[in-house]
Amino acid sequence: MNESTNVSIRMDVQLKKQAEELFSDLGLNMTTAMTMFLRQAVRRQGIPFEISRVPNAETIAAMKEAESITHDPNVKGYTNLDDLFRDLKS
Repeated sequence: MNESTNVSIRMDVQLKKQAEELFSDLGLNMTTAMTMFLRQAVRRQGIPFEISRVPNAETIAAMKEAESITHDPNVKGYTNLDDLFRDLKS
């Protein structure tokens, strides 16, 4: 039989509650779910799922606004800071 050890982690209370509800629905407890995650990480020698930077709705809106500004002929652009600051002060 393998020896076992305790692991303590800190996490958001709401996240823990949601995870416990999910795992319970799947017939698992937190210990079994975390052990499954760790076994897969060791087996794959990395995080066992894709990690990406997915922008949220606010970031997507800002990106669209920036894109529209760059194509708007009525928006003045600057090639140096002196001109920009001169216009800001006027």
